[in-house]
Amino acid sequence: MNDVIRKLEERSLRKDIPQFRVGDSLRLQVRVVEGEKERIQPFEGIVIKINRGGNRATFTVRKVSYGIGVERIFPLHSPRLEKIQVLSRGKVRRARLYYLRKLSGKAARVETVG
Repeated sequence: MNDVIRKLEERSLRKDIPQFRVGDSLRLQVRVVEGEKERIQPFEGIVIKINRGGNRATFTVRKVSYGIGVERIFPLHSPRLEKIQVLSRGKVRRARLYYLRKLSGKAARVETVG
């Protein structure tokens, strides 16, 4: 029974996802439905958390928009994600960057690799 479930889940996995880690800055192209129209909206921020788990994998991206912190949780294999682009690699020593919520301005920056 487990093999059947695994095979069904593998069908919905995406192959075009770039490698990224916690601390990396991403630009996501997200499909947004407004009424009958559909458009692509960019969302740019830093990855603060990744939950693994096959086709249920999710990741949380945080950005500050007009002085207000915005966090969105995206399913990794969602068809709503048009494109994932890695802008910069972050050098962090944590798996969860919740401490960024308390920081603001230049203090909230993450050191980049290379």
